[in-house]
Amino acid sequence: MMSRVQNNETMSAIQEMPLFPLNAVLFPGGVLPLRIFETRYLDMVSACLRADVGFGVVTIHQGNEAGAQPVTIHPVGTLARIVDFDSLDDGLLGITCLGVQRVRVVGHRVQPDQLLLGQIRWLPDDPQQLPLPAHEPLVRVLRDLLENGELVSHKRFLAPNWEDAAWVGNRLAELLPLPLQIRQGLLEMTDPQQRLDVLLAIFRERRTA
Repeated sequence: MMSRVQNNETMSAIQEMPLFPLNAVLFPGGVLPLRIFETRYLDMVSACLRADVGFGVVTIHQGNEAGAQPVTIHPVGTLARIVDFDSLDDGLLGITCLGVQRVRVVGHRVQPDQLLLGQIRWLPDDPQQLPLPAHEPLVRVLRDLLENGELVSHKRFLAPNWEDAAWVGNRLAELLPLPLQIRQGLLEMTDPQQRLDVLLAIFRERRTA
């Protein structure tokens, strides 16, 4: 399994990994269920499971999820690790992925089977910061969201850390009904408290709208 980077040498080195472009944003520590039906991704999942490695989830900027590769992708994505898989009622393969660490795609190529391979650099983890007192309304919102019965299967893969501004902000960014571009912008932010400030401003704006 690809794990968190440990030193500056590893972070600066360019590595190659398969990419899964989606109309979704995966955050570190987040849970992403996927239905797999295209041959290139079935093969990718099989290879990842055999080698115990992950793949990169990147957000589509222009183009579609299925068929030909998207025209453009956002350069910042997240390493996904497969933590569960099963056959779904419709016969498709269902997998559950956990976001591990952000990556920056500095180049990519398309294999003959149309799988996208990205050349990536690891991005550092967010610094450890506490949520500020002003962020308490967001903490309450997140606690309420996680009590939703629809998230029962989702919650078993989470490792709650209410004293980590990055964990709180990342969970809100993926669970609140936000436009894709805003989610992507929040993923690319490097200051956890600033991410919460942005989310708080959005939350207050919507409450007064």
